[in-house]
Amino acid sequence: MRFDLVVERLAALPDPLPAPAEALMPVIVGGLERRPPQTPPPGRAGRPAGVLVLLYPDADGVARVVLTERASRDGHHSGEVSFPGGKAEPGDADIAATALREAAEEIALDADEAGVRVIGLLERFWIPVSDFEVHPVVAVAGARPSLTASPAEVARIVEPRMERFLPGAPIVMVERTIRDWPLRYGAYDVDGLSVWGATARVLSQLGAVLDR
Repeated sequence: MRFDLVVERLAALPDPLPAPAEALMPVIVGGLERRPPQTPPPGRAGRPAGVLVLLYPDADGVARVVLTERASRDGHHSGEVSFPGGKAEPGDADIAATALREAAEEIALDADEAGVRVIGLLERFWIPVSDFEVHPVVAVAGARPSLTASPAEVARIVEPRMERFLPGAPIVMVERTIRDWPLRYGAYDVDGLSVWGATARVLSQLGAVLDR
């Protein structure tokens, strides 16, 4: 998918946003199948976090998106594929500032130098295991920015073509037990990595926006 077409289709995000692929939603298996909780318990909200969904053109003018493989360490999301991002801090002007600050820390993104332009927000997702309410911040850069992984947080930077996440793209079904939950969910296979959970749903929703 060409980057100029991506920019054209992101000129105005649709309201309401299209839903991500249903196959990506995790289901608890064994006995009565049911979904893990999708929203926080009544009376409270998850901790706000911002992630940067950054698109840029490669040398052939094809749109690519920036993902990271998290460094393996203690924590809920160790080793997973995600967007650059993290929890909001009191000094952040807004959730876009959170996402850009975290991208600077994790992959050394200089947003001003790269000419990064924030487009808008996709659907928020609550992640039960970490209690984060994740706000995906969509942004574009006119060329591939200079990126360097922070060894403490990022094992490597992954930059697949955005077309890999358009509707109809291959989704692999996975069954595994995560923190005593026997789950079945869909995932994207990207560069030998399994992209699942909130990251996969954000990519799927963005793909649906671009495919309209």
